Amino acid sequence: MSPLSIFYAALFYVATAVFVFGLAAKIWQYASTPSPLKIALTPAPMTQAGVSMRLARELVFFESLFRSSKWTWLFGWMFHVSLLLVVLSHLRFFIEPVWKPIMLIQPIGTYAGFTLVLGLAGLWARRFFVDRVRYISTPSDHLMLALLIAIGLTGLGMSFVWHTDLVEVKIFMLGLLRLSIQPLPADPLLLLHLFLVAVLMIIFPISKLLHAPGLFFSPTRNMTDNPREARHVASWAAKLHK
Repeated sequence: MSPLSIFYAALFYVATAVFVFGLAAKIWQYASTPSPLKIALTPAPMTQAGVSMRLARELVFFESLFRSSKWTWLFGWMFHVSLLLVVLSHLRFFIEPVWKPIMLIQPIGTYAGFTLVLGLAGLWARRFFVDRVRYISTPSDHLMLALLIAIGLTGLGMSFVWHTDLVEVKIFMLGLLRLSIQPLPADPLLLLHLFLVAVLMIIFPISKLLHAPGLFFSPTRNMTDNPREARHVASWAAKLHK
């Protein structure tokens, strides 16, 4: 087995472990952080069913972002929907036989790479041209967007310019799942693309990209607006009164 295949196999094992355990640790931290105050962002639902619907609208339609900034919503929603399509289309590298829904989504996922990069470019542009956003932008914000765009561009490059042997790539990925390292094509663009994806997986648990699971633990979103109907007592405060 070539040193290149061994290196990338080890890299993805490490990246997967960091991603899974790091994400689990952050979710546990979010879930165990007390919310001592009733701070639902009004107008807010008064029932748990209403809260669930509100979270669903935020997750699918980015409702609050749409109200605050139409341009940011447009580029953000474009990026996230395109990312979902791209990720679903990439599932074909990890399953055999490929499920029919994944086969049907494959052509859409391929061209979704263009809208993914366009959405990211719009989000990056606002960090330069919108004064209040430029003021609060940090180097990590720019580096994260650059990393995501680089992943998108290298993926598009392999799809439309410098093609690689996707059959061998799938054999390599299936081998990782079965703990059996297989040869990886030595195409420079493929190697760069995979390396950037591994870097993204490693830094994901400590980056601002954690706003995805964080949405469900935000007290301004997941609380009912019923302070008059029911007294809110944090779990740690309830123990003190026992």
